[in-house]
Amino acid sequence: MNILLTGGAGFIGRWVAKRLLEDGHSVWILDDLSNGREVNLEEFRNHPGLKAFVKGTILDEPLLDRLFAEHNFNVIYHLGASINVQDSIDDPRTTFNNDTIGTFYLLEQCRKHGVKMVFMSTCMVYDRCTEPAGIDERHPIKPASPYAGAKIAAENMVLSYYHAYGLPTVVIRPFNTYGPYQKTGGEGGVVAIFIKNKLSGRTLNIYGDGTQTRDLLYVEDCARFVVQAGYSNAADGQIVNAGLGRDIAINDLAELIVGDKSRIAHVEHIHPQSEIPKLLCNSAKAERLLGWKPEVTLEEGIRRTEDWIRTSNLI
Repeated sequence: MNILLTGGAGFIGRWVAKRLLEDGHSVWILDDLSNGREVNLEEFRNHPGLKAFVKGTILDEPLLDRLFAEHNFNVIYHLGASINVQDSIDDPRTTFNNDTIGTFYLLEQCRKHGVKMVFMSTCMVYDRCTEPAGIDERHPIKPASPYAGAKIAAENMVLSYYHAYGLPTVVIRPFNTYGPYQKTGGEGGVVAIFIKNKLSGRTLNIYGDGTQTRDLLYVEDCARFVVQAGYSNAADGQIVNAGLGRDIAINDLAELIVGDKSRIAHVEHIHPQSEIPKLLCNSAKAERLLGWKPEVTLEEGIRRTEDWIRTSNLI
């Protein structure tokens, strides 16, 4: 297939690109590099399936017009977004423009050209988990940050194009994803930051009391899920979760990574109002519709991520 991948130079986008190229597709990547890094794509620079890397924004409608007119895309995987919760609280306009309006511009191109869209949303749209079986797609939503609010708005637009126009669209909600190529600084994920601090001999700082839990999904499992949502028609018009199906308190995660409680500290939460106390994913729908389930355990995923951070000289 001919595939447009937005946000393909980002952390998850890089792994989705790898999967699509390995599966033999022709891939065009659009990324403004606000979150992504071109170095993430270095491995694929000479791959015959990577047709172009386009540095540009999804808010540039003339650019989108040209891309869709010149290439007969079959599917767009839309991962490009502002993804930082704190940034969305400090500057909600940028997040809304990128995550909601940018998605609308892409939907209009998809409608015009008959292109399927797989839209990456987030588990941050959910209210806290109260069920032992975890959060399924019918669980209440709670936009506790402008990031979550912008994603919910975009989700509704994506699904409206399925119902109003018959356009094949899928909304996917991966839970907290981690692994190689994730940033290890302030905008990175908790696993990458903790591992880097461990290897650098620094303290692992936890926001709040550390009892908040996360369901941590290894990035290659996440990429398989993302790609499969575009290959199958079974989830068209649907919202689908993906997670490990196991949650862990941040206190326990820190101890698992560093193995030394004396190197763990608690600091004041910078945005406690947007914290979700418990996240645990129920991926039964993904298994039923897409035949997907996670394969990498948390312990194995942490080991792979630590190996990558160590060998990449990120410490």
